[in-house]
Amino acid sequence: MKTLYLLRHAKSSWSFDDLSDHDRPLNGRGRDDAPHMGKALHQRNIVPDIVLSSSAVRALSTAVLVTRELGYPHDKIRVEPSIYQADVATLLGIVHALPAAAASAMLVGHNPTFTDLANELSPASPIQEMPTAGVVCLRFAVDSWAEVARANAEFYFFDYPKNGD
Repeated sequence: MKTLYLLRHAKSSWSFDDLSDHDRPLNGRGRDDAPHMGKALHQRNIVPDIVLSSSAVRALSTAVLVTRELGYPHDKIRVEPSIYQADVATLLGIVHALPAAAASAMLVGHNPTFTDLANELSPASPIQEMPTAGVVCLRFAVDSWAEVARANAEFYFFDYPKNGD
């Protein structure tokens, strides 16, 4: 069994005209929502075996704030530059190449590709759009990450900061 968490970065700031898209930081809501989602995941007793984050500032900041709540060491977060501006095939390639020893993995990145990947892999009804700091969890009845596909997937949960408000 393999478990995949797809976490969209928290809300980013558009206040800095001189920064590239890659370098945009989280805004105040994003800095609040990321730990909130970390706490929600912690309540589910989730600690992924591996965390891979886009190299974008907003994604890496989200990864650090969420994993801090999970007790996952921030220095173990792997920065994966190809997650930034990836297409679904690239993300699926990253998933398929995850280390066999990891039973669970969290990818932290961007829309629209994270929503597209969730819908590509999930047998459940399509998600219209993962909101910022939203997380989709899928489980796969496989022994190897290379086998991950919709045919062996189970939709486990979809959560986001305003869920239940």
